[in-house]
Formats: sequence, C-alpha cells, structure tokens
Amino acid sequence: MILNIKAGESLDDMGVVHEHWMRQAISEARKAEALGEVPIGAVIVRHGEIIGRGYNLRETTMDSTAHAEMVAIREASNVMNSWRLLDCQLYVTLEPCPMCAGAIVQSRVPLTVYGTPDPKAGCAGTLMNLLEEPRFNHRTEVVQGILQEECADLLTSFFRRLRQKPSKEEKGET
Repeated sequence: MILNIKAGESLDDMGVVHEHWMRQAISEARKAEALGEVPIGAVIVRHGEIIGRGYNLRETTMDSTAHAEMVAIREASNVMNSWRLLDCQLYVTLEPCPMCAGAIVQSRVPLTVYGTPDPKAGCAGTLMNLLEEPRFNHRTEVVQGILQEECADLLTSFFRRLRQKPSKEEKGET
C-alpha cells in the first residue's frame, strides 16, 4: 500500500483527513440504519468535496446491487458525467464485497478507505484483495481501519437489536 502524502503533509495529517471523510460515510450509514437497512455508508470525494453519497438500500429498493458503494459510484459518475472516477477517493464503513470491489476497480477510483473488515465477504484484503490485484489493468490503493471501532459498533449494535426483536412467528403473525 502506498500513501500519497503531499508536500507539507504528514501521515498524521492524512489520518485526520481520512477520519473526517469516514465520519461522513458513518453519517450515511446512519441513514440506512434509520430505514432498517444494514448500516453501511459511503462517500466519494474529489478535490476535497463530496461528489457521491450512498448508503445500503437493498431491502428498501429490493435491489441486490444497492450497496452503499454502488449508490455512491452512480451518483459520483452522474456528477462528473463520466464513468471514470479519477482523482477520487472512496470512503466506506465496511470493507467492500466482491461486487463493489469490482465496481471500484472498473470505475478507476485510485484510493479506497474503509473502516472495518468484513470477515465473510471482504475483498480488499480479508478474503482476497481484488482492489490491488496485479493481474487487473487498474488497481486502487487501500487504507483500512479508519475509525474501525465506530464502524464495527454500528454493525454490531444493529445486528444485536435485530436478534432481540421477536419474529413474526413469536408475535403470532404468519
């Protein structure tokens, strides 16, 4: 992994920048949570400005591709009027899955920053690393673990609450 540090910036400065944008992704995740969706959020930043926002909408839209990253990529592409998201950074609360990792590579996003790893579907280093796969024509650098505890807590709390809700059968509904 290579971090591009500009003149006058330190690694600590980059950490502060990454945390700032990750907090924006967390804000998006909370929107998903408010809808009863798994709380995953993403933002795409270009030249210090958010050009794409997304949060998980799979249940709401009944669309298996409505992951936070995919929604943010679509919005950013519309803003830029291009499928190439050069000079952009993607911030997402959960490590991208295979579909999202593929879309990130295909859209040429040069940097992906994620909060917490996904042990079941993570394709930015956990199960495999599709983002930095050398056999692909394009790759994206990966920074992981930004605000990891906060990102993980969002998911853990959501699933804990979900398990505590009585099922329809327990309520006498069918």
